[in-house]
Amino acid sequence: MTYQPDRICGRPTRSGNPCKNRISGSDVACGTHATEQDKAVAEAHRRGWSEGYEAGCESGASSSKSHIAYLEMRVKELEGQLDSARRVYEVDGCQVVQVGKYSYRWCGCDPLEVGDRVLLPENWVSKLKDGPGSTVGVVTKLGTTYRGALSDIVGRAPATGEND
Repeated sequence: MTYQPDRICGRPTRSGNPCKNRISGSDVACGTHATEQDKAVAEAHRRGWSEGYEAGCESGASSSKSHIAYLEMRVKELEGQLDSARRVYEVDGCQVVQVGKYSYRWCGCDPLEVGDRVLLPENWVSKLKDGPGSTVGVVTKLGTTYRGALSDIVGRAPATGEND
């Protein structure tokens, strides 16, 4: 609602002098001197202002949501471009794959594909969680952006018997 300073009613009183009661907002006259039409006009003005304000808020929120969605999509696109520019698929003649969020080296004869089950070497975390020995993992991506030392995959995991 636009700012309207407090005003005085100004309608004539019984004595004939202007009313000195303050009015504000959408009111046209004070409660004593307002007619039913004045009250209806003030209420319509309040309702229209309120509905317009709500519509403006919804429009702004919708615009913000679509802009956020666009920016998120753009970030994913740029991350993908950066990832593909930095991704390596072979290190020292061995295939590099990602299993979960970690990268491993595969020096076997047949190259691995996404979805292949492999045996991962034991590490201190897997020893605590799964006990001693190799653990089974699934290849989630080919290549890596990691530049450090890589562990070797022990071998292919045996088939589970489910459509393999």
